[in-house]
Amino acid sequence: MPGDTPFDDTAFDHAALDDTALGGTGPGGRGRRALILVENLSVPFDRRVWQECLTLRDAGWTVDVICPRGSKRDTEPEAVIDEVRIHRYPLRAATGGPAGYLREYGTALWHTLRLARQVGPVDVVHACNPPDLLFLPALWLKRRGARFVFDQHDLVPELYLSRFDRGQDLLYRGVCALERLTYRAADVVIATNESYRDVALRRGGRRPADVFVVRSAPDTERFKPVPPEPELKRGKPHLLCYLGVMGPQDGVDYALRALAKLRDECGRTDWHAVFVGAGDTFDAMVELSRRLGLADRVEFTGRVPDADLVRYLSTADVCLSPDPCNPLNDVSTMNKVLEYMVMGRPIVSFDLREARVSAGDAAVYAPGDDEARFAELIAELLDDPEKRAWMGKSGQERINGPLAWRNSQRALLAAYEAACRHRAPGRPGKRPRR
Repeated sequence: MPGDTPFDDTAFDHAALDDTALGGTGPGGRGRRALILVENLSVPFDRRVWQECLTLRDAGWTVDVICPRGSKRDTEPEAVIDEVRIHRYPLRAATGGPAGYLREYGTALWHTLRLARQVGPVDVVHACNPPDLLFLPALWLKRRGARFVFDQHDLVPELYLSRFDRGQDLLYRGVCALERLTYRAADVVIATNESYRDVALRRGGRRPADVFVVRSAPDTERFKPVPPEPELKRGKPHLLCYLGVMGPQDGVDYALRALAKLRDECGRTDWHAVFVGAGDTFDAMVELSRRLGLADRVEFTGRVPDADLVRYLSTADVCLSPDPCNPLNDVSTMNKVLEYMVMGRPIVSFDLREARVSAGDAAVYAPGDDEARFAELIAELLDDPEKRAWMGKSGQERINGPLAWRNSQRALLAAYEAACRHRAPGRPGKRPRR
């Protein structure tokens, strides 16, 4: 397991920039244009992408984004927000297995190429996975003089193994091939943590100087604690909170079974739990809570406005990170863990490599997938308010120190400068074709 220090100091040697670059007063991106491609979320709902957009804008870049439209927000086909121009296309999420994903990704690629033609020449194309198919429009733009930055949000081969439980079949080999092609096409790779960086070096064959760690970090302006509201506890002494996506790999079912054990095996009924978020398994999780006899003490809110989210987190006594141990989760940084930390909440998590790197002493860790121990750790924290307060403070200090977005800003801008130093296609000095 990683030690107390979450970073290898050498990982940032090639990412050091003068602080003036963050404010656009250095050479930065003045006069340059970036196009960011996203397929799985709308923007600015995708918080990581939005923070990257604003960082680039502040460094002098002109920023365009191509992404799908949201269902309830980000619904306009085109918008200019905080000087960032966003081009959105209609997209229906995949259903019905592999054929559904082929339809989704084919539609997304067609719209992305169509809108990229409208945007025109750019200096950098920045593609955020999943899926590992956005290298195709990126290659089209590279032939016109752009550099390609690959922002690896997810390890898609591990995501496939963890989500579909089909083993290393033909489709798995296909997604591995697409990942290799993406690595090969990229001028620079952005990784979300050191584990992903190791994959880019080992599996992707990338040079260390071309792989930059840009960690996700919560928006400290968005997440600020407010006075707790005891009525959210529904008459109970304690509130437990889960925040995040509800998909097959996210472990909401583990959390619900652990809560049933908290009631039945630990004898604790002094709590109310709220699950904030939505996803593919939302309805199934509501049904599971009914089957476990938890319907009277577990509340599912769906997605909520930011103000309500902050209210729940400010009132929570313990937050839950039940991501099970699988090839993806063990090496991925969970946004919910970081958001719990910025709000000063203690966390119960399964013992995952990157969970420890992120949370450190802000969490307690149950052995992988051990629901009974997960329940016991919740009970122990409920009985120890002093430890909860100490853990919450530890998390906030980490978010405002080594995990702060300002560190990632420097790495992001260094990645862009490295990409721009790569030799452009064609003869030196040739301008991109219009």
